[in-house]
Amino acid sequence: MKPMKTLLVTTALLISATAFAADTMTVKITPDIASVDVLHNGKKTTILRNQNEGNTVIPAFAKTSRKCPPFCIQPAHLAPGVETIGELEVLDYLARMSAGDTSILVIDSRTPDWVKKGTIPGSVNIPWTNLNPASGADPISISEIMVNTFGVEEMEGLWDYSDARTLVLFCNGMWCGQSPNNIKNLLKFGYPADKLKWYRGGMQDWEILGLTTVSSE
Repeated sequence: MKPMKTLLVTTALLISATAFAADTMTVKITPDIASVDVLHNGKKTTILRNQNEGNTVIPAFAKTSRKCPPFCIQPAHLAPGVETIGELEVLDYLARMSAGDTSILVIDSRTPDWVKKGTIPGSVNIPWTNLNPASGADPISISEIMVNTFGVEEMEGLWDYSDARTLVLFCNGMWCGQSPNNIKNLLKFGYPADKLKWYRGGMQDWEILGLTTVSSE
């Protein structure tokens, strides 16, 4: 795992210095980072925390109790070799993507009904059902995602992960099984564990921290 100082180098370089002056903001991301510019659907989007100190989390993430199963608390470490990360690491990956690093992809693993309520800017939606054979995902569709989206090479029926992207996956948070499902299926397909990063806090923590979201619509 990289030291936090190293992880934040790229993010620090992409702090918004125009629309949001750091010295005028009272709620920053860190003492040194006020906001981060990323690309979402090809358009610049600035991620920052809500500046209203009286702001509260939206109702969708205010519930403390959900029926388990399926909404069970996930472990801190999902699988050997898969790194669990937090918001600052996610921001760093997003900043690197927006700076032109095509080896990274941040994935919202939730179903579209959840994504419509808001997602992390710079992420792409690949619902967990699209990679789950048990939920009807067919081998051809899975192969197309692996090759066309994840950068996996297919050679005579086998997958070569040498140049596969590093995938940063999230869903609704520590009680959500959608990104864990994607990760577990990818591991079954042979995806290298060190190229899978899990943002366990997901939208629950993102919303609690008042970070910018965008609608899928």
